[in-house]
Amino acid sequence: MSQGANRRGGNRPSKPVRDEARNAAYDLMRAVDERDAYANLLMPVMLRQRGITGRDAALATELAYGTLRGLGTYDEIVAACSDRAPEDVDPPLLDAIRLGAHQLLKTRIPAHAAVSATIDLVRLRVGEGPSRFANAVLRKVAGRSLPDWLEIVAPPADKDPVGHLSIVHSHPAWIVAALRDAVGGDFAETAALLAADNERPRVALVARPGRATIDELVAAGAEPAAYSPYGAYLTEGDPGSLAAVGEARAAVQDEASQLVALALTRVPLDRDGLWLDMCAGPGGKAGLLDAVAVQTGARVLAADVQEHRARMVWRTTKEAKVVVADGLEPAWRPGAFDRVLLDAPCTGLGALRRRPEARWRRDPSGMPELTRLQRRLLDSALDAVRPGGVVAYITCSPHLAETRAVIADVAGRVDTLDAREFLPEVPGLGDGPYAQFWPHRHGTDAMFLALLRKR
Repeated sequence: MSQGANRRGGNRPSKPVRDEARNAAYDLMRAVDERDAYANLLMPVMLRQRGITGRDAALATELAYGTLRGLGTYDEIVAACSDRAPEDVDPPLLDAIRLGAHQLLKTRIPAHAAVSATIDLVRLRVGEGPSRFANAVLRKVAGRSLPDWLEIVAPPADKDPVGHLSIVHSHPAWIVAALRDAVGGDFAETAALLAADNERPRVALVARPGRATIDELVAAGAEPAAYSPYGAYLTEGDPGSLAAVGEARAAVQDEASQLVALALTRVPLDRDGLWLDMCAGPGGKAGLLDAVAVQTGARVLAADVQEHRARMVWRTTKEAKVVVADGLEPAWRPGAFDRVLLDAPCTGLGALRRRPEARWRRDPSGMPELTRLQRRLLDSALDAVRPGGVVAYITCSPHLAETRAVIADVAGRVDTLDAREFLPEVPGLGDGPYAQFWPHRHGTDAMFLALLRKR
């Protein structure tokens, strides 16, 4: 039923067919639009509650995530096929049309099935009248391939390279410009990065040392990661079904996220013993630091300003002390820690693969306030570490305003270590002294790392 198989002679049945996979994808998109839901958190819950499994679950996920990634492109094409601008179309109807456009342009679903199933969805969820508008638009969309449409709706690359990449790869123009700057102005590499953002990422796992092993994860169906000594990739299946994950001995964690935390633990110190994870929620890096600390005899204090995030950290750690505390008004004494990890709040532009709707939520007008917060938190982290100790400043964003510009403000207080030296297993991290991971180079989130030794 997922592809509209219940048809006879091309005549639409009197009663539309309900397709559970498409309804789930549609409901996810409406939740993202109406209440700013996080797709990667809501989708697994929705599928589980509705009992959608197997191929239908894969279809629902692909339709929802793929459509959310491609909104910018699809809206341009829909505009070319309609006498109404997308912003003038009722949002519930527009979301259904976007789902149909994704099926027509980016999947192998036959065009007649994609159109028919989408019109059934509109009839069920929006109304009979709007279904006629949707039918007219989608039949025009189906008349050309995606490359043909891009020739029509995207500005020429030689005249407007940022605008061209924005439409072709479905990213807001300001993000395209920021990523271009982050890769040094190379438009070819920018295009590769944007294309990687639109690929569905593999599920990365971490085997927390002393608690689980790579061999255990491989025996459960994973394969060893390319770089992290504790990393693995799950090629199929639900990671929650693995015993090690269920028992918090292993977890879902991006490989770059693992490595930036490990790099902090590898910096040699004259004395060592007390570590701080200052903005620890939801707990991925804290869980790994906690496991490493137990093996080295160190202790970890993990803090987060939000109680519910601190609870998530508490559930993922074993030995760490977890507190609700504001890094800007710390409850600890200055100079108390040997190592401090600051995973600063950021735009999240490095995780657009996993958070498909995030690119449409961020607004460049919020950058000044965000970077002020990052600077204040970094100042607090440097106050918390002792002279000779090390701070790891981390963002899940390559945006220069959130990375190099923030570090430049504390240059007089620190010696900047070459972070690449503490990640010898990873090539292509940049010119230093910082380390920058990339989706198109490493298959990871675009994590930034600076290692700062306090003078």
